[in-house]
Amino acid sequence: MTVSSTPGGGAAERLGSHRRSSHRVGRLAGDAAEVAPHLDLDALIDDRGTGIVVCCGSGGVGKTTTAAALAMRAAERGRKVVVLTIDPARRLAQSMGIEELDNTPRPVVGIDPAGGGSLDAMMLDMKSTFDEVVESQASPEKARAILDNPFYVALSSSFAGTQEYMAMEKLGQIHRQAKVDGTYDLIVVDTPPSRSALDFLDAPERLSSFLDGRFIKLLLAPAKGPAKVLGMGFGLITGALTKVLGAQVLTDLQTFVAAFDTVFGGFRQRAQQTYALLQDAQTAFVVVAAPERDALREAAYFVERLADDRMPLAGLVVNRAHPQPPVDLGAEEAVAAARWLARNAETEGDPGGTALHDPALAEGLLRLHADHVRITEREGELRRRFAATHPEVATAVVPALASDVHDLDGLRRVGELLAVGRV
Repeated sequence: MTVSSTPGGGAAERLGSHRRSSHRVGRLAGDAAEVAPHLDLDALIDDRGTGIVVCCGSGGVGKTTTAAALAMRAAERGRKVVVLTIDPARRLAQSMGIEELDNTPRPVVGIDPAGGGSLDAMMLDMKSTFDEVVESQASPEKARAILDNPFYVALSSSFAGTQEYMAMEKLGQIHRQAKVDGTYDLIVVDTPPSRSALDFLDAPERLSSFLDGRFIKLLLAPAKGPAKVLGMGFGLITGALTKVLGAQVLTDLQTFVAAFDTVFGGFRQRAQQTYALLQDAQTAFVVVAAPERDALREAAYFVERLADDRMPLAGLVVNRAHPQPPVDLGAEEAVAAARWLARNAETEGDPGGTALHDPALAEGLLRLHADHVRITEREGELRRRFAATHPEVATAVVPALASDVHDLDGLRRVGELLAVGRV
């Protein structure tokens, strides 16, 4: 089965009335006791109408692990999956037992074959992707002139927003290829670890604004406008720029802009196509956040932006939450008991015949319990505030693990916790 270019039946049915509010909320299984409606992630990845899952959110909230775990779970439930990550720490490659990820999808060994699915993984190579686009849009001679230009090298390697733009470009490439050869029926995208989660959606417009800017147009003016109209004014400006930048630098910049302008229309068109793909009902955005004020504020901005841009939201994953303590003992009660133990241990040794061998240890455990209760109460309050302002957003809550995820078993465990979605 290929990734469909039109909305799948199941996905379209799930959208239903949510079309009017621009939100796509996965199947809900919540009840009055829940902080928010429950996000059923198994239903999302099992739905053959879901062709793309985009995991997004601010940096450091576990997007990469969430994307990899969802991709692995989908593969073991019968989907043909590729996961695209943009992860400078390369933790995904290590977790999946692959020595090195690059721009080419590589099979992940160790996936349970019982469901008939498969999993490939790849890591975005920003410059290689940019080079591929240039080579596909220009003649060999023009492409070589662009690729060898020092300004192109800088733009393709470090220009603000290039990584986000190329992530969208690579998504479009994989989707187009999957339509042709049926390699995958689900693409999972781990968005870049940007300062703001919104950068992923803003990147095409930012790059377009740069290349459409007044300075760029000025550099193109001699080639596009009548020389007798612009000659004198442009000469004064270029003379000033030459003093600042140097003649060779200015020449390189003008050469790059003139060459790149011939292929920029293709960039803009492809960006628009990928943007439309992100708006399609086969796509599902999963916003990932930590149970922290700043991360949930960023998640709220992203949810609202997705609604404004009419992009389909599946729901929110609150990652690394503290589980509820197994003992029904409030924080203040625990602190009071700890103080009583400390006071009586000093005066009586073994207070009241309780036969405590180590009152100091018991006191410490009570104080730890009180801290844990306070943390879970604070996290619960933050989730309730989010739910109060975004009541339609289905939510899955994933508990924090005792150690980092470093292998397939760890990813499999995270996938199970995502499916449960409660602490």
